[in-house]
Amino acid sequence: MAKRILIICFLLVITQFLMVTQLDAKVFDVKEYGAVGDGKALDTPALNKAIEAAHAAGGGTVHFSAGTYLCFSIHLKSNVGLYLDHGATILAAEPNAEAGYDLAEPNPWGDEHKYQDFGHSHWHNSLIWGENLENISILGPGKIDGSKGLSHGLDGREGGNIGDKAIALKLCRNIIIKDITMYMCGHFCILPTGVDNFTIDNIKIDTNRDGINIDCCRNVHISNCSVNSPNDDAIVLKSSYALGYARATENVTITNCQVTGYDLGTFLDGTFKSAQQWSLDRGGVTGRIKFGTESNGGFKNITISNCVFDRCRGFALETVDGGLLEDVTITNITMRDITNSPFFLRLGRRMRGPEGVPVGKLRRVNISNVIVYNADPHYGSLIMGIPGHNIEDVKLSNIKILVTGGAPKEQAEVEVPELETGYPDPRMFGEIPAYGFFIRHVKGIELNNVEVSFINEDFRPAFILDDVKDADFNNVKAKHAPDVATFVLKNVKDFKTHRCEPVPDIQIKSVEQKNL
Repeated sequence: MAKRILIICFLLVITQFLMVTQLDAKVFDVKEYGAVGDGKALDTPALNKAIEAAHAAGGGTVHFSAGTYLCFSIHLKSNVGLYLDHGATILAAEPNAEAGYDLAEPNPWGDEHKYQDFGHSHWHNSLIWGENLENISILGPGKIDGSKGLSHGLDGREGGNIGDKAIALKLCRNIIIKDITMYMCGHFCILPTGVDNFTIDNIKIDTNRDGINIDCCRNVHISNCSVNSPNDDAIVLKSSYALGYARATENVTITNCQVTGYDLGTFLDGTFKSAQQWSLDRGGVTGRIKFGTESNGGFKNITISNCVFDRCRGFALETVDGGLLEDVTITNITMRDITNSPFFLRLGRRMRGPEGVPVGKLRRVNISNVIVYNADPHYGSLIMGIPGHNIEDVKLSNIKILVTGGAPKEQAEVEVPELETGYPDPRMFGEIPAYGFFIRHVKGIELNNVEVSFINEDFRPAFILDDVKDADFNNVKAKHAPDVATFVLKNVKDFKTHRCEPVPDIQIKSVEQKNL
C-alpha cells in the first residue's frame, strides 16, 4: 500500500513537472534571446528573434520583463502574443543615417492617387507591425513610448527610415490589445486597416496625434479606454481606400471610454493641465470620438455608450467620400468644456476616391441620454446634408446642452456656407447663427425631451431649420434672450411642436420663412 502511494506521488510530481516544462516552453523571454533592456542598446534583433522562435514553435508568449527596450520595427507573427510586464517599456529609437524603421511599402492608392494621406497608406514604417496575420495579442501593464523616435507626420519627416506609428495592422484577424499604456506614439498609436475580430480593452493613451484609428474593420470592441489627444482625434472610425477598394467599418462597440484634450503628458502624470488652447489645425483642442473623414466604405451597425468627453471637441459623424453611414446609436454620454460643436453630423461630397461613386447617405442615427456643459459659444450642433442629398431619420432624446453663450445679435445674421466639397469640420463653416442646433438639408428629424440653454446671454435663436422635411419637436425647452425667436424656419415642410417652451403647439405643412 505504501509502495503504491509512493508510485502515485512520484507520477503526480512527474506530471506536474512536465506540465510546467511545457508551459515554460511557450514563454519566450526576450532577454534570453539577447535583449539588454537598458534603453541604450538596440534590442530590435533580439526581440524579433524571440518572436520568430515563438512562431516556429507553433505559437507562444514573448515576455518583456522590467526594462527599457530600445527598438526599431518589431515584426509580429501569427499565434504570438507580446506581454509587457510591470516596469517594461518598448521605447521607439530615433532613426539615423545608419539605422531606422522599415521602409513604407508601395501603395498606389495613397502615393499616386492621394485618396488618403501618407500615414493611412502604409503600415510597415511602424514600431510594431503585422500583415495578413491571425491570433495576436499585445498585453500587460507595461508601456509603449514613441516620444524619442516616432514622427507625428506634420514636421516634414516621412518616408525613408522614419517611423510614424506605434502599432499598425493590415488584413489581420483575432487581435487583442489590453492593459498597456501608450505615450507620444506619432501619427497613430494604433492603426488597424482591414482587421476583423479586434478587441481593445483597458488601455491608457497620452499622445501627440491620433489615438485609436479603426479603418475598414469589422467586429471591433473598444472598452474601458482613456485617450488624451489634444492635437488630433482620440477614437476615430474610418473607411479609407487604403486597401485599394472600399470596405465598411461595421459591427463596432465603443463603451466605458474617456476622451480628453489636456496638455500632452499631463493625463498620464495626473496633473491634467490646460495651457494648450489650440490644436494643430488651429481649432480648439481635439480629443473626440469621430467617424471620418475618410469614408469611402462607410460605417454601419455601430453603438457608443457610457463615454465621457472632457475638454475636447464633440461627436463628429461624417460621410463625405460616398460611403453609407447608417444604423448608429449613441447613449449615456457626458461632455464638459467642449471646444466646438457638441454634435456634428455631416453628409458631403468631397469624393476623395475613384470617380463615378455616388454621394453617400447618412441615416438612422439615434442619440440619447446626453449632458453637455460649457460648449464653445462660436458653434451650435450642426446636422447638415447638401442640396439634393438629405440626412435622414435622426432622433435626439433626453439631451441637455448648456453652451457658454454670449454671442451678439450680429452672429444671428451670419450665412452658413454650403461647402459641399470641402473638408468636414465645424470650424470650416465659421460662426453659427443658432446656439442650439443648425439643421439643414434633413428629412426626418425628431427631438424628444431636449433642453438647450446658455450661461451668458446669447442673442441667437436656439434652432434654425433650413430645407427640412418632417421635423417633430416634443417637450423641447429653449432659453432665449428678449425679442429673440426660438425657432427660425426656412423652406420647411411638415413641422410640428408639442409642449415646447415657450412656443405653443403648432403644425405647419409648409413655410418659406417663419420665426417662432
